[in-house]
Formats: sequence, structure tokens, C-alpha cells
Amino acid sequence: QVQVVESGGGLVQVGGSLRLSCVTSGSGSIFSILPMGWYRQAPGSQRELVARFTSDTTADYALSVKDRCSISRDNDMNTIHLQMNSLQPEDTAEYYCNAHRILLGGKWDDVWGQGTQVIVSP
Repeated sequence: QVQVVESGGGLVQVGGSLRLSCVTSGSGSIFSILPMGWYRQAPGSQRELVARFTSDTTADYALSVKDRCSISRDNDMNTIHLQMNSLQPEDTAEYYCNAHRILLGGKWDDVWGQGTQVIVSP
């Protein structure tokens, strides 16, 4: 019923670019789902923030990607993107879309996608 689907990952050379996308679906009469940001996890490491919206017009970025990445949202509100430029080997990870499932009455919780893999090679 609720879906969070990432796409756009792949193999890219150092210095290259990728554009990740996240599409959510499953809104209904008692809840809606809204993609909020991107996180990543390298093998054996903790999941960490890459970029997230903090308002309709502002976003937070990890220091390691700031000035290289840009998060954006489509007008339909159910799709967000992460433009990643000047990619480095340290960016290699599984990238996950974080969404908020908003329930009737104002309660909400986190929903995660299955991830899309980014590999940055020499």
C-alpha cells in the first residue's frame, strides 16, 4: 500500500554526476506519505544523512556533500531528487529515501525505501 522507490544509482567515475529520484505513493483517507530526504549507508557503516528538507524552501546537507549536492522536489510533492556532482570514492554507498507517513490527527513516522546503489570508481 505504501511505496518508497528510489532510482538513478549506478556506476560512475570519480568526478562524475548522478541524479537520484525517489517516488512515494500510498496516500489515502487516513494517511499521506511525503518524501523528505536522502540518507546513505556504506557496507559495515552506520546510515548517515546526505540531504533533507527542513522546510518547503530550505534543506540541510552533510558537510561532506555540501556544495556538491542539491535536493529538490517536484511540483507533485511525491517526488524528490538528489543531484550529486563531483562524486568521490567516499560517496560509494547504498542511498535511501526517507519519507514521512503522516497519519490522520497529525501523528507521523518514518518510512524507508529499499535503496539505490551508488559506486564511484577511478
